Amino acid sequence: MSRWIRGPLPRLGLRARLLALGVLGLAVGFAFGGTLLLGALGWTLQRSVDEEALRTADAVALLTAEDALPDPLPVAGGQLRVQVVDAQGRIRAASIDADRLVPMLGPDELRPGQRQRLVVDGRRAGMPGPVRVVTVPAGTAQEPRTVLVAKSLTDVRHSLHVVRNLLLVGFPLLVAGLGVVAWRVVGATLRPVEQLRSGAAEITGRAGAERLPVPAGQDEIHRLAVTLNDMLDRLAASRDRQRAFVADAAHELRSPLTNMRTELEVARRLGGDTDWPAVADDLLADTERLSRLVDDLLLLARLDEQDARPSPVGPVELGELLRGVAARYPSPPVRLTPPDAPRWVEGDAGELRRVLVNLVDNALRHAYSAVDLAVSGPDGAYHLITVTDDGPGIPAADRERVFARFTRLDDARARDAGGAGLGLAIVRELVRRAGGTVELADATPGAAAPGLRATVRLPALAEPDAE
Repeated sequence: MSRWIRGPLPRLGLRARLLALGVLGLAVGFAFGGTLLLGALGWTLQRSVDEEALRTADAVALLTAEDALPDPLPVAGGQLRVQVVDAQGRIRAASIDADRLVPMLGPDELRPGQRQRLVVDGRRAGMPGPVRVVTVPAGTAQEPRTVLVAKSLTDVRHSLHVVRNLLLVGFPLLVAGLGVVAWRVVGATLRPVEQLRSGAAEITGRAGAERLPVPAGQDEIHRLAVTLNDMLDRLAASRDRQRAFVADAAHELRSPLTNMRTELEVARRLGGDTDWPAVADDLLADTERLSRLVDDLLLLARLDEQDARPSPVGPVELGELLRGVAARYPSPPVRLTPPDAPRWVEGDAGELRRVLVNLVDNALRHAYSAVDLAVSGPDGAYHLITVTDDGPGIPAADRERVFARFTRLDDARARDAGGAGLGLAIVRELVRRAGGTVELADATPGAAAPGLRATVRLPALAEPDAE
């Protein structure tokens, strides 16, 4: 059976497989139940025969003990045969239909003094078919007797035969009827699944809302359809973000490439009159900008591919990290306030350095005079890194928007002075991977030039043990 299930069954459709398994289970269950039913019925009928024969034998044994045996022995109905035999196997009394010369049990079968239950050929008792013979000890110790009572098993066998035939005819019809019902029910149950499959086959991945039909019933298929539609919405949003990312990247890459092409074409036309050092400087600036843009795009692409935050690389001391970043810039305008004690966090030192560099570059681009770099804490379970400038600041309504990719505010749209709008997006992704958050706020609330304070919160780490 298991070979059949692994073989032909998988080639059938789901509806046919479910029906085949269901019908097979019903057939096995009905066969097992029918066998138990026949066994229980046979045991019950046999017990009824034994009880009737034993009651008759006990009554005759009581008469024997009182030495009041009538001749012939009285029995109820014509289905019983009764004999009373002595220790030598001679018949001392018998019912009117019983043999008076030959006992129903031979000497090798009869065990005096014991109660027995045997099935013998009915011809010994003058009855058709097999008969049940029970023996009961009777008489006294000086004159032992044994009472033999036989009852035909023909009615029992006939009843079992009738029930067996009914089961053999009724069970296949019942299985067939249930199979038809199951076919309809399984078909109705799988119809929404087929609708989902058809709807999924029509999804092309092009622009526009594409959703699967949702069944009306509040069942597992309904929840599956809702979950699949949510997945399609997420895929559509991801596709839209990818398209916007590609379009923005193409737009940003076009500008430096166009500048480089223009300068090269002008230099080729002017020939010897070209100021080659100036051209080289312009081309180098555009190349550096293009290289930074490509690096940022590749970094964002790698971050997008990593769904889960990787394990931290190791402990990082923030004071040392800030000193290394501040050393990249002249002082002033970057002013470092060193921490009063070591501040340890766990993460990737390179990624955290990239976070600080991007924040400082952004602050320098908008600061009027100076940029302050400091670390404090612990604030609860976090250390705080702040990058503060005294520039015009960012309106509260735009402080979340600036973390989106390729976002520039109106007062910083010039590509020569500003970046590509990826710096803060990279900062948020890297800080999130480190298990922290980044926020923007006014450095001096209420002032004409409120400035901007970027606060990075990183999970604090106890000072590692010295090895």
